[in-house]
Amino acid sequence: MNRRELQDLVERVAEVARGYGLDFFETRFEVVDYETMNELAAYGGFPGRYPHWRFGMEYEHLKKSYAYGLHKIYEMVINNDPAYAYLMEDSDAVDHKLVIAHVFAHVDFFKNNEWFAPTNRKMLDEMANHGARIRRYIERHGLDEVETFIDRCLSLQNLIDHHAPYVVRHRPTPEEPGDRPREADGGPRYRVKKYLDPYVNPPGVLEEVRRRAQEEAKQAVRFPPEPERDVMGFLALHAPLERWQHNVLSMIREEAYYFAPQAMTKILNEGWASFWHSKMMTERLLEASEVVDFADHHSATVAPSPGRLNPYALGLALLRDIQDRWDRGRFGKDYEECDDLRERERWDRRLGLGLRKVFEVRRVHNDVTFIDEFLTPEFVASHRLFRFQRDESGVYRIDSRAFRKVKDELLFHLTNLGEPVVVVADANHRNRGELLLVHRYEGSELRRDWAVETLKNIARIWSRPVFLETVFEDQKVVLSHDGQDAGVQPGGGDGR
Repeated sequence: MNRRELQDLVERVAEVARGYGLDFFETRFEVVDYETMNELAAYGGFPGRYPHWRFGMEYEHLKKSYAYGLHKIYEMVINNDPAYAYLMEDSDAVDHKLVIAHVFAHVDFFKNNEWFAPTNRKMLDEMANHGARIRRYIERHGLDEVETFIDRCLSLQNLIDHHAPYVVRHRPTPEEPGDRPREADGGPRYRVKKYLDPYVNPPGVLEEVRRRAQEEAKQAVRFPPEPERDVMGFLALHAPLERWQHNVLSMIREEAYYFAPQAMTKILNEGWASFWHSKMMTERLLEASEVVDFADHHSATVAPSPGRLNPYALGLALLRDIQDRWDRGRFGKDYEECDDLRERERWDRRLGLGLRKVFEVRRVHNDVTFIDEFLTPEFVASHRLFRFQRDESGVYRIDSRAFRKVKDELLFHLTNLGEPVVVVADANHRNRGELLLVHRYEGSELRRDWAVETLKNIARIWSRPVFLETVFEDQKVVLSHDGQDAGVQPGGGDGR
């Protein structure tokens, strides 16, 4: 397919997509070979990113996987304005149609989903700026030193507050006139006549009361005043770093927040793109001679994956279920209170609200709210979803098909992107300037080796010992690291 034909195809698919109501940024397509596509994928779609060994490792993995026929990347699209998308040059016409339709749906999602609203729409330029600055640091401080520090920062990139861009965590409180510490007056005094003051308010007693009040106030003041979920942000503000190290940590944190909405909406985003590419292809774009090829490639994309969840399959199926339910009126008080199974199966109010509803879902939901609100017992039963666990012999077996257990398992793995919740509880632990972190244990233990390595990296950034309260084998423990040696002891505080 030559460039002129491909440009015509892009314009045709864009017109079809807009005809369905999709609203997307200007999208610029580039055609690349498989080696370039693997390079782009290794860099997360941003070719101007900073140099680091992990990108080379990812490229080698992708290259070998492609050479052995284990995978093929058909497209890549970047959340940017304008959006950039990359197409494989050896794809045939039907693949290009499918991929271009898929891309336009993704860009519509990036533009209109509320969880993407705070993201930097000029991130392509910002990533290039990050890369240029880090290359200057490498020239000034040496590759080994800069790369080692980047390694430490990358080990913390999941320790951010994913919801911070959408909520106000800390509100400044105006200082009230009566908020002065009591010890500023020299301690509490009783109002008496002047000649009685030396007896009722003896100076020695007042001095002791003042001293004790100061000690109590010092103990009561804790920093941070509330547990801080954004560990990376806290370190960037308060760790004793050199200026270039502070800048590197801040850049990697900014990139972590940029990618967070993509992880928060993986099921819904891929389901949305698959929903629209299948609709556009089957209703408007396919030629008769392309039907078999499209069916083959589409089914490979949305087929269930052994041993893991396929976000394309679940997202597409759930969106189609929502469209069907709202078209037929299978929602609301009357439907929910209907106890006649035959009546529920025949229920069809012919409301035709399905497409309006899926557009609403696209606008306001992420994966957690999407699953929580729209996964139904009928959907779980019809799609044969189940929860599995490893038995005593180490083999994975079906544990339950019960709706509540299946839904809870899905939500458990989607909440906080499946990452542990770790907060900064005290930055002056034991009154020594040491850092106390608390893992909010909710039934899933940390990997001890990963936890120890992460603590080592935090300790080297903080330049003082770091402690982590967590749970292993149903026992509270405190892991510690001073940057050189690790330790563990029983117990743990409240962590507030």
